[in-house]
Amino acid sequence: MWHYKAPLRDMRFVLEHWLQAPAAWSEQPAFTDLDLPLALQVLEEAARFSSGVLAPLNASGDRQGCSWHNGEVTTPDGFADAYQAYVEGGWPALACDPAHGGQGLPQLLDAALQEMLYASNHGWAMYTGIAHGAYLCLDAHAPQSLKERYLPAIVSGEILPTMCLTEPQAGSDVGLLRCHAEPQDDGSYRLTGSKLFISGGEHDLTADILHLVLARLPDAPAGTRGISLFLVPKRLDDGTRNAVRCDGIEHKMGIKGSATCSLSFNGAQGWLIGEADRGLAALFVMMNSARLYVGLQGLGHAEAASQNALDYARERRQMRAPGRPEGVAAAPADPIHYHPAMRLALLRLRTVSQGLRVIGYWGAHLLDQAEYANSEPARQQATRLAGLLTPVIKAFFTDQGFYLASEALQVFGGYGYIGEYGIEQTLRDSRIAMIYEGSNEIQANDLLLRKVLGDGSVALGELLALFEQEASAGGEYADQLSALSAKLRFLVSGIFNHAEGDAEYPYRIAGDFLHLLGWALLAYAWARSARLANALLANDPWYQEKLDSAAFFFSYLMPEIELRIARIDTARAPLTFLD
Repeated sequence: MWHYKAPLRDMRFVLEHWLQAPAAWSEQPAFTDLDLPLALQVLEEAARFSSGVLAPLNASGDRQGCSWHNGEVTTPDGFADAYQAYVEGGWPALACDPAHGGQGLPQLLDAALQEMLYASNHGWAMYTGIAHGAYLCLDAHAPQSLKERYLPAIVSGEILPTMCLTEPQAGSDVGLLRCHAEPQDDGSYRLTGSKLFISGGEHDLTADILHLVLARLPDAPAGTRGISLFLVPKRLDDGTRNAVRCDGIEHKMGIKGSATCSLSFNGAQGWLIGEADRGLAALFVMMNSARLYVGLQGLGHAEAASQNALDYARERRQMRAPGRPEGVAAAPADPIHYHPAMRLALLRLRTVSQGLRVIGYWGAHLLDQAEYANSEPARQQATRLAGLLTPVIKAFFTDQGFYLASEALQVFGGYGYIGEYGIEQTLRDSRIAMIYEGSNEIQANDLLLRKVLGDGSVALGELLALFEQEASAGGEYADQLSALSAKLRFLVSGIFNHAEGDAEYPYRIAGDFLHLLGWALLAYAWARSARLANALLANDPWYQEKLDSAAFFFSYLMPEIELRIARIDTARAPLTFLD
């Protein structure tokens, strides 16, 4: 019953009109050969792969799951063949440098690809999801010899990487990790310790797996300042197995097609990446990419949930709707999408998911601009804005992915709770994204304390200037957007003032502030979308849906902003400690 069709028309609207990406590509030497028709062709091929190859494996992969035997992991039937098709399609190389065998396309197109992969089969996409971030990390920090050895293999899909951070006693507090590395005479290191919750730590998709491992050198400082990053392959160059073993896999609530592994390193040979004791700095280069991808998981779940809920609601007949549209004949029972409660749910699903797409793709576009914009000031501003948006994309998107999957399940009623309709899997799969890659609470702290208060709200000020620039362009919602910007400026000024006398205050309101900024970004997305759609409507009635969604946002969803502002304003009293 569950299905997925990539929303190519909406993706085109975001790329062509909202972001005006083709104009930016034409001015950047790295992308001068890329135009809109070629970009759309890439997305069409990605849609065929996602809908035709991955989506049919989604339910079966969930039912079968992975199996572990004596240190080896077998993925669900069809997963390995799907990965070979992925490799043969050249998808691992999409946004990688041609110098390493890549196609040199923007991260923006890779973001659209990732949305499709996660929407069609989250469990499968976990194996490939970290590859681009690992590629960026090695490209920035690995010694030349390791770049030459491993980057082409990642780009070609011959090797899949993992990220090995978490230990039993060190979850979000990475400074507590105990895995240690001993230097060897040949310049390598021997790593010993245990890691858990390692996605794709062992599998049968590739013969080799490349582990990026955080560990401590002898006499390293305590805490996060004493952590180094190492590259540890599953197989050494002579073909022998390295001393890395999968001790078991987790039995999980969702993404059951993804092997979540416990790994033990028993004197495994590895090589230092970046500087000693600065592993987090080396790893940071992949964080914007990795957290963007996790945010796109939330978008993918929201989109898939919206599609399936709407199709079900059009078919399911229950009672007579009080607001039946004109021209629809009376019947003993109407399709439930005529009922007001269901219309509210379905419009929320559509409006939020399309708004998230705008913001998520903008985040990817900013990463491209941070690297390729023609001036240093433009690159620096793109870097600041990408840093500001990243925790919002990761946390707000994944919160919405889970919430919207739950709302979609409600549309199905009792049928949504059983397996054959598929929406319960979407709900289960979506929940983990709120936890891993830095929990959403940590993202909220990062946003408010580091990205807003920590830089004197410079990046936020630049974002609000864009809100005001859009408001000055006119459009039906210009006044609302202008007023919103003024409210946010005033609110942040008050947060600065109150935080001076109450150091815990920013931590108490961080979650609400992140959601406030998420809804504010959606307001910006829909104000701009409505203005652009209104100019295009005369030649294409498709844009009427954009105007309808914008009207729904500003009538029904905009109050979410006032709710978050009120909660921030009233959170002045200290929290009671629990015994």
